[in-house]
Amino acid sequence: MQKRKLGDTDMPLTTVGLGTWAMGGPWQFGWGPQDDEEALGAILAALDRGINWIDTAPAYGLGHSEELVGQALRQTKHRPYIATKCGLLWNEKKEKVPCLKPESIRRECHASLQRMGIETIDLYQMHWPDPDEGVERAWEEMARLVDEGKVRYIGVSNYSVAQLERIRRIHPPASLQPPYSMLHREAEEELLPYCAQHHMGVVVYSPMQRGLLTGKFSHERLAALAPDDHRRRHPDFQEPRFSATLELVEQLKKIARRHGRTCSQLAISWVLRRREVTAAIVGARRPDQIEETVQASGWNLSEDDVEEIERLLAEKL
Repeated sequence: MQKRKLGDTDMPLTTVGLGTWAMGGPWQFGWGPQDDEEALGAILAALDRGINWIDTAPAYGLGHSEELVGQALRQTKHRPYIATKCGLLWNEKKEKVPCLKPESIRRECHASLQRMGIETIDLYQMHWPDPDEGVERAWEEMARLVDEGKVRYIGVSNYSVAQLERIRRIHPPASLQPPYSMLHREAEEELLPYCAQHHMGVVVYSPMQRGLLTGKFSHERLAALAPDDHRRRHPDFQEPRFSATLELVEQLKKIARRHGRTCSQLAISWVLRRREVTAAIVGARRPDQIEETVQASGWNLSEDDVEEIERLLAEKL
């Protein structure tokens, strides 16, 4: 598998990493019911196929995603890089509660280490800059965790350039984790150039846009989603955008088939075409899903393919 170094760190990441958001099970932004054995199998399959890093967060299933990662680590000889997050707590209704208080950040770090059974977190990321006025103090506390050896590197997720500028004066962020896909390209405007200028790694999330760019969605599948699947509420799954995306995907399938590839692999390869992008977080809920998408690492789209996709995006969206 291809690897790219994460910013100025000493971590060469495979260009496809395993995302564990959907594995966590029910919470405010869950993906419906999840089988733990299938989730565990997906993690082990990813490591056996050469993926060398896992992205998780306490909020994913309210600690359950990290617990599954810990179970997998105890069952494998592989020692992947572990990236997790902080700054999101939850209430009794399984709803997210933003919190950037320094003492909370420290408690979250210790809880994550315990759930996963590890001594050090390779990449510790602030999940959201919320509340905005708490960003600096939380970042200072994360830097202290680096000094104490509990964390190797710190990064951020869902940040703006202005917010990156604020924390960079305190401690250089190793990476940014923004959303990025064919359907959401906002990161191209300022964030990707900024990260390149400041030697920051970029790990993008939702390259397949919550499954919409896999080629496996339909009106019937949308109707069959579990009542607690957060995608039912997401704007991308509302009309008329949903139908327009399905039309686009039919055209993308043709490009993928020409290369003997799948639409999922095409979507992942497309985000990796940007050299500013270190790697893509690719979610999976079952072993067969990651067996498919891991093959996107190493597929470099041609200029003709990229131009054709650009035309389709301009026409369909």
